[in-house]
Amino acid sequence: MSATGKTAPARRMWPLYAAGFTTAFGAHGIAASLGGHAEGAVTSLLVLGGLLTLYDGAEVLLKPVFGTLADRVGARPVLLGGLVAFSAASALYVVADRPGWLWAARLGQGAAASAFSPSASALVARLNPAAKHGRAFGSYGFYKSIGYTLGPLLGGVLVWAGGLRLLFAVTAVLGAAVAAWAARAVPGVPPLPKDRQTVLDLARRLADPAFLAPTAALAAATAALSVGVGFLPVSGRAAGLGTVATGAAVSVLAACAAVVQPRAGRALDHGRLTTRSGITAGLALTAGGLGCAMLPGLAGILAGAVLIGAGTGLITPLGFAALASSTPQERLGQTMGAAELGRELGDAGGPLLVAVVASLTTLTHGYAVLAAVIVLGPVLSTVRRRLAAG
Repeated sequence: MSATGKTAPARRMWPLYAAGFTTAFGAHGIAASLGGHAEGAVTSLLVLGGLLTLYDGAEVLLKPVFGTLADRVGARPVLLGGLVAFSAASALYVVADRPGWLWAARLGQGAAASAFSPSASALVARLNPAAKHGRAFGSYGFYKSIGYTLGPLLGGVLVWAGGLRLLFAVTAVLGAAVAAWAARAVPGVPPLPKDRQTVLDLARRLADPAFLAPTAALAAATAALSVGVGFLPVSGRAAGLGTVATGAAVSVLAACAAVVQPRAGRALDHGRLTTRSGITAGLALTAGGLGCAMLPGLAGILAGAVLIGAGTGLITPLGFAALASSTPQERLGQTMGAAELGRELGDAGGPLLVAVVASLTTLTHGYAVLAAVIVLGPVLSTVRRRLAAG
């Protein structure tokens, strides 16, 4: 279906949700399993770090490129090409099973995800009227969160059962299956005519508050989520908690993020929430969760996990809905690619900021600094609006 304003049938959306699950599962399912890989390919922490960086590095560099390509040739071909390439990159290591090919496969997966992830987001916007964007992006975010949540668990089970080759084989089959499903169910959405855009025009559009504010909020949410997943277990161990308790805290965080997203999207569509108020509330909850993580013991860690998960779950669908509503449809792919780049920078920058501060002081101070950075955005926005009104 083209962007005619009619609601896209549910069957046309399910392959897009599956694509979101695929990129999340591919990112975290394999990344979480590499550290325990003992088949010769991962020989040191430096090698492990390089393999982890390949996937995210490819996404940072290529998502804006493929987003722009989706606007030029249509989002559906880029979606299908990315999914097929993801399957092929995964199959590469299954066939070769050599350390060097693991690097090539991981780089190929990241490049392929850079193609189909922003294309899927653009199609979610194009195939749904503006009045349904909240629910659509909430559902898309829900299934993506399920991929992030189940990826490490299922990946670990698959590696235990058949080694890293089995995990790559499953991702190859998953990518191919979703590509076939999308080819059958997702309609062609032709690219829209657009005026010629100069580099200055692009810079001006990306510097507009209508783009910067939601993208900054998405980056902040992703930063807090990554910090929660990575550092709450460290706080738990420091408090004398076992791996079961710390693992439960991370699971609670991911579950809260997954459950809140579709509810936040429906609230936006029904007028019970605006993007501005919802994003502001989400940032406040996220910062509050980081504050709770500063408290000692299980109660502080669990409260931090709940609030960080709820805050990021609130921000994510509202941020993408705000971007979709403020972007000309002929530029949706470019906008979604640039926004995904912002999220990737938050994904890398949040843990790095906390780690640097923690190495100089304590982890508690690291949480505090990130919370202050997250709160700073809404405060500056409020001050700017009041100055403009006065």
